[in-house]
Amino acid sequence: MEEASETGAMSETEMTDESAATGTTESAGSGEPQARGEFASLDEQAHPRSLTLSCVILTMGDRPAEVNRAIDSVLAQHGPQVELVVVGNGTEVTGLPAGVRTVSLAENVGVAAGRNAGVEACRGDVVLFLDDDGWYPDTGLAAHIAAAFAADPALAVLSMQVVDPDGGPGARWHVPRLRAGDPERSSVVTTFLGGAAAIRRSAYTEAGGLPDMFFYAHEETDLAWRLLDRGYRLEYDAAARMYHHTLPNARYDTFRHRDGRNRVLLARRNLPWPVAAIYLADWMALTIAREHARPKSLRPWFTGFAEGWRADPGRRRPISLGTAWRMTKAGRPPII
Repeated sequence: MEEASETGAMSETEMTDESAATGTTESAGSGEPQARGEFASLDEQAHPRSLTLSCVILTMGDRPAEVNRAIDSVLAQHGPQVELVVVGNGTEVTGLPAGVRTVSLAENVGVAAGRNAGVEACRGDVVLFLDDDGWYPDTGLAAHIAAAFAADPALAVLSMQVVDPDGGPGARWHVPRLRAGDPERSSVVTTFLGGAAAIRRSAYTEAGGLPDMFFYAHEETDLAWRLLDRGYRLEYDAAARMYHHTLPNARYDTFRHRDGRNRVLLARRNLPWPVAAIYLADWMALTIAREHARPKSLRPWFTGFAEGWRADPGRRRPISLGTAWRMTKAGRPPII
């Protein structure tokens, strides 16, 4: 990825970066963890310092009005100041308010690499990811998120509730758990929504960031599993809201191909082989059951599945059985 241009001024608030402990560090996008850093000391837990926040908005430049709405919702936050970074994925972003940092990528590198580029440009302790067609309805969201992360040094990800501003029912896949019927119920989760989440930046970096090779689809789950295996927690917080119009879950051939490929990469990178076999067999059975009336739609899934076995998945670091058991207790074992 390439940072072609940078405009705007950073916040005058001095932002700090939590350093990793010992061992080899990997750049974001490799998907390879760094050595595990220590959680906050007992004194820091008793007297937590104020956490600084950043927000990354990823755009392809085709939604200027929506991007401005998203930016306005960040700038309207009360409490902690939020450093704002807008990443142009294959486009140059211009005409934004003063103080907004822009990162222009020469080509569309995908959601995973695009967000990694945004995080690399950030200095906040906690990074919010906001879809360019979403926005924050509550001006106290930044303070709420800062307090949640300051209170719990083991919290790595806070996944937000996605609310239809027109009052319609939200999409089931916006609640990142199997029992998704009650979006007002907060809970521990094992994955998160990439465009409606807040992430502790030190944990993100420690775990290697999102895997660039995924482009999009299941990149959040890859990161989530690595965070869980390092002892962190992920939460779905119904009180933290993002507005986004409910759209149909369109499944087109490009998505089907990446879905099949990335599920294989996800399993090869992160699961013990017996668990990986069950996970992939389960996914294949569910896919066939869902699409049996449309046999032509199965072809891109299975070509992606085959590509996932041919492609280089990067370093393999299977999660422990203890992590798999924690995921099971949280309601989603790594076979579904």
